[in-house]
Amino acid sequence: MKKIISGKVREVYETDGGELVLVTTDRISAFDVILDSTVPGKGKALNQIALYWFDLTKDIIPNHIISDKLEDMPAEFADKEKYEGRTILTKKLKMLPYEFIVRGYMFGSMWEDYKKTGAYCGQPIEGEYQLAQKLAEPMVTPSVKNSEGHDENITLDRLRAEIGEDEANKIADICVKIYNTCYEDAKKKGLIIADTKFEFGYDENGVLTIGDEVMTPDSSRFWAAEDYKTGVSPRSYDKQFVRDWLIENNLKGVTPAPKLPDEVVEKTAALYKECFTKITGKADY
Repeated sequence: MKKIISGKVREVYETDGGELVLVTTDRISAFDVILDSTVPGKGKALNQIALYWFDLTKDIIPNHIISDKLEDMPAEFADKEKYEGRTILTKKLKMLPYEFIVRGYMFGSMWEDYKKTGAYCGQPIEGEYQLAQKLAEPMVTPSVKNSEGHDENITLDRLRAEIGEDEANKIADICVKIYNTCYEDAKKKGLIIADTKFEFGYDENGVLTIGDEVMTPDSSRFWAAEDYKTGVSPRSYDKQFVRDWLIENNLKGVTPAPKLPDEVVEKTAALYKECFTKITGKADY
């Protein structure tokens, strides 16, 4: 049993059989810095939200989940207090070096580029839009995962040239199907999924498979439907409390990482818990 990755949030181990064990911790990062604080319950929220969406979308595309039961994992993960609810056994995929972002609303970097150029990632945007307005159709905007620094946004045409037109179009279509399926489910629960990102790979048989995580507050932008209106920045379910505190205190991207005030940690933990409950229907982890 060996640890192969210690990421911003997840610890990844490889079993003797070539499978992976992913442990989602309570670590929190912002502006590419892992902070000197943890958010109680965050790892369980992320893990169980992802499992919910993986199950909902399994008929659209296979996913990497083998089991979320500790008894199916190596003996090192038998400690329920430490691992239950935050640990999964998965297939080891040959991952594509891209992230596939699906944007359903005019927001973030898309909004900034749209105001300047009327386009985003090489794709013209028809029509007149306000901040946070729903797009006529979801837009897939890929990026290249760089080993150092930030990921690089690329055009769909570049993606087609690099992995083949048929495969690129297939993945883009799958991304939109997943987004629309999860969007409609979330909408019934009072949440708007404004945008999200997916990662894909190939299993041992060469079958395209979705991995990493799906539709969590760390990989997606969730808005409260009850507060939503165009033209303003909606209330979101993510680590915005953390980002705001870092910016207000001139600690954005600063290392060594600062420790968060208890109030910020508590508010952030409550948001993750609320998001978990709304999506899964469960009161507790």
